[in-house]
Amino acid sequence: MDLEQAMQERRSIRGFTDKPVSQELLQDIIALANRAPSSMNTQPWHLHVLTGEPLDQVRKGNTERMLDGTPPNRDIEDYAAYAGEHRARQIEIAVQLFEAMGIERNDKERRQDWVMRGFRQFDAPVSIVVCFDRSLLDNTIAHFDTGAMTYGLVLAAWSKGLGAVINGQGIMQTPVVREVAKIPEDQIILTCVALGWPDEEFVANTVVSRRRPIENTTRFLGFAE
Repeated sequence: MDLEQAMQERRSIRGFTDKPVSQELLQDIIALANRAPSSMNTQPWHLHVLTGEPLDQVRKGNTERMLDGTPPNRDIEDYAAYAGEHRARQIEIAVQLFEAMGIERNDKERRQDWVMRGFRQFDAPVSIVVCFDRSLLDNTIAHFDTGAMTYGLVLAAWSKGLGAVINGQGIMQTPVVREVAKIPEDQIILTCVALGWPDEEFVANTVVSRRRPIENTTRFLGFAE
């Protein structure tokens, strides 16, 4: 798969088979993502790759805390509620997913189940917990750099036939993730990537988010007419 094909076809995958992903393949994917650019080559990121029992423990702790009403507890400042055009795009992708899954607006049980899937990291066989150095917490460039590496991670996975979704819900209860994965205190837990072999029967995997045309986002200056 060439780069253009991978970038055009990549989409978020939220349903996976139970086929395991080998450590060797994950190492190849991470080696590709590790080539991401970073400010002055600082490379602030750290990855913790979970599968099997450790991942099940994270799922269990994350789910139990959310169900018993424990407020989200994240290392990074949580984002405020989206408004305006950003909220509209958030709603649009939710509508696309619910329509694909046949979840009606008043079906509270299935809507709640969908939310809990996120806290279970969509039952993926692998979760990659993405961190960066705590010493750079107030340096927003480190957030940007780690985000660039994370995009490289999902793109590299796609090029190898794997699916992935960047999933903030999966680390919503950071103390659980830190304890189970033994993540040192000098690292900030930023997000996680749920990853595995796509389940072709899971209809939400067919959803492709709509993108604004570049003329709505981009200006060209100094070019000949």
